[in-house]
Amino acid sequence: MLTSQSFGVTECGDPDWWALYTRHQHEKAVAEVLAAKGFEVFLPLYSSMRRWKDRKKVLSLPLFPCYVFVKGGINRRLQVVTTPGVHMILYHGEHVAIIPEVEIQAIRKIIEGDFPVEPHPFLKCGERVRVMRGSLEGVEGVLVRKKNQFRLVLSVEMLAQSVSVEIDASEVEPVEVRGLPSPIPPSRIREVGRVGENLALCE
Repeated sequence: MLTSQSFGVTECGDPDWWALYTRHQHEKAVAEVLAAKGFEVFLPLYSSMRRWKDRKKVLSLPLFPCYVFVKGGINRRLQVVTTPGVHMILYHGEHVAIIPEVEIQAIRKIIEGDFPVEPHPFLKCGERVRVMRGSLEGVEGVLVRKKNQFRLVLSVEMLAQSVSVEIDASEVEPVEVRGLPSPIPPSRIREVGRVGENLALCE
């Protein structure tokens, strides 16, 4: 079952999301401590089966290893960087890097639904599509083929990291970019085999 940790309430009303880079395997501890300090924290998790010679176990792992998202409270950054396990705040130039709300909400939708999701290499190639129906309606990403399945890849640009979720190619439509239609018309995007031929380069 897919889960996430999202809790805490900010005091300043700042609507922006930003990201922390944590020490390896310190994501959950950092999220819990920051929540106790009153921060609104979002730590998306996914389930992964790990096998050993004598047993197997389902683990709940961070979807973005070493990253924790925080909403608002940037004026309290000293309380953040002094939290055990926090390595640094992600900056873009001289300013704290802002994570778009649309990217956060897209991630929420896939982890709150019953979808197989996993980390994916950061990706920009391929055709950008939008889900037309179901609980992921409105979510945009890049459609790629993995073996005989299709996956929708969502990227957090500021982190240069991506995740993917299984999707039926018949449930997506091309996204118009800068007012220009996608080079793949809707009729072809619904033909799974032909779409796969166009996107094989992005596997």
